Amino acid sequence: MTSLAEVWPPFGLTLNTPRLTLRPVLDEDIASAVAAARSGIHQPGKSPFSMPWAELPDDELAPNMAQWYWRCRANFTKESWTLLLGVWNDDEFLGVQDIGAKNFSTLKTVSTGSWLKQAAQGRGIGKEMRAAVVSFAFDYLGAEVAESEAAIWNQQSLGVSTSLGYETNGIFRHAWGEKVEEVQGVRLTPATFKRPDWPLKVQGNEELKTYLGL
Repeated sequence: MTSLAEVWPPFGLTLNTPRLTLRPVLDEDIASAVAAARSGIHQPGKSPFSMPWAELPDDELAPNMAQWYWRCRANFTKESWTLLLGVWNDDEFLGVQDIGAKNFSTLKTVSTGSWLKQAAQGRGIGKEMRAAVVSFAFDYLGAEVAESEAAIWNQQSLGVSTSLGYETNGIFRHAWGEKVEEVQGVRLTPATFKRPDWPLKVQGNEELKTYLGL
């Protein structure tokens, strides 16, 4: 029987840290992702996302999330890709960590973003899942730079970046829903990366690299 990973190689990727499993969100996981998002991600009216999707009414949130997962898969090419990795602790769905790139074969640069349900925040999980994808990008994909960004008031996200060795990379203005926010860019290289004291376990990397032409 043909496996999902044989049909679409990114489905075969799995990253394991001491507490977490990160793997692509499958259709069967979307309901768990929606439930996690509905449980609350941030304080009302204080969206950490430039598109305040988590504030949508319940009847709009679910189809919006499903369409986003499907869109990222459909638009996944060697030249431009975004991989959405669900984050689990045992059987509990905690959030999503994404990693993506444009013209990676030349630029060797990835970008990351994430969300984590409020019940899982404050336990170092955000740092652990970001460290996982950055370690994967540097050590398995051959990335030379990892970039991220956050609104300047989002000290929780910027604190994770600082703790991992990211350096500030300019402030810019960005449309944030219906208003404007100042956004802090951050940048990490293998030389500045404050590596975790645990090994990352990776499965399905070679197939993904082949699919990306690396």
